[in-house]
Amino acid sequence: MRRILLLSAALPALACVPAGLGTDTGDLSSSSEGSSTETIGSSDASTSSDSTTGSTGAESTEGDTSVGSSSDDDSGSSSTGETQSDWEWDLPEHFPEPKVPEDNPMTAEKVELGRHLFYDERLSANGTQACASCHRQELAFTDGVALPLGSTGDIIPRNSMSLANVAYSSRHTWGNPLLESLSQQATIPLFNEIPTELGAVFAEQEILDRLADDPLYLELFDSAYPDDTGNISWINIRDAIASFQRSLLSYSSPYDAFITGDDDAISASAKRGANLFFGELFECHHCHNGFNFTNATEHAGTVFDTPAFFNTGLYNIDGEGTYPEAGWGIAEFTLEADDMGKHKPPTLRNIALTGPYMHDGSIATLDEVVETYAAGGRLIEDGPNAGDGRANPYKSSFVSGFEMSAQDQADLVAFLESLTDEVFISDPKFSDPWK
Repeated sequence: MRRILLLSAALPALACVPAGLGTDTGDLSSSSEGSSTETIGSSDASTSSDSTTGSTGAESTEGDTSVGSSSDDDSGSSSTGETQSDWEWDLPEHFPEPKVPEDNPMTAEKVELGRHLFYDERLSANGTQACASCHRQELAFTDGVALPLGSTGDIIPRNSMSLANVAYSSRHTWGNPLLESLSQQATIPLFNEIPTELGAVFAEQEILDRLADDPLYLELFDSAYPDDTGNISWINIRDAIASFQRSLLSYSSPYDAFITGDDDAISASAKRGANLFFGELFECHHCHNGFNFTNATEHAGTVFDTPAFFNTGLYNIDGEGTYPEAGWGIAEFTLEADDMGKHKPPTLRNIALTGPYMHDGSIATLDEVVETYAAGGRLIEDGPNAGDGRANPYKSSFVSGFEMSAQDQADLVAFLESLTDEVFISDPKFSDPWK
């Protein structure tokens, strides 16, 4: 692997965050994990780049109580004494309950506050962007572009990941093995500087004052955090946004209807495609398995840690496995050569809505994605990223290529399209409350 200056990989631990959100990383896993992949990608600018932005991400889950009292540590330990809620998930039988931190329990009031914050452009320093700017409901909470722009015009080096079923993600963003909780992840688009997303890092108090000047927010924060004094705080903001994101569950696609007894819910082509998807010739299911179609999945009953990152042979710039510098994946954190280009396999739910695909949005259509896997990786013949990804020495063994007819390809795409959940993308409870 071509040796590249590694300073950029160390910088994430130095990301600027407001006082009270902490920088201790001692409790965060640095496991590289891995035999594994980025497959048929989807999209998160609050989960975009490695840390949702690009290079930060060693942010601790714990915070100074002077800026709030609730923290979202998905390990389940509780330091706030906050009581569990009577939240009802109302899930189908084939879906387990999400894992919820003991110190950030789900409540309807917190979810509603989080929904307002998620759609509010006042959370950005210049008042031009919200979380929803890169996560649009009609696109399964992605944005439809290869690489999003931050509020000041910075290019975010990762494609915006879908937030559908993000409650089940064992790691958040494309290539950061440290981000284990949604609250932890939310600090990155808010406060990261290089690149800038919402740009709140130098406007912390100004933004809090904006919210405090709105009578609606006074009511929403009091309802969500009735026992907190000074409850309009950054920790409460991030925990409320995390609670709203945790509520974004998608389980009403035609394929869900099919596996629960409606044989006519999907086409004959989609049924053939499902057989190909779950078969050993195409091997798609090795990286996109289970109810959420990704093996980077955890839920309330999960016993073991389940991080998953794979190199799928998209690049091989120097013939030694190197990816473009902004796309090193977890190697940016582990500094291990074998981790070069390893990214998280996203959920395939609503995948037909979440293009362009892969961690950098470099593949435009599902047909092209399928063709890339059939070829065993991607050959780029010219330009700065030229190289034969099919020969990448760090490529997952599951991306070995396969023979595929035109009918096979059409069937596989039909199956992937059957994972689109029209209920989810139009559900009023996930929509913009400011409209």
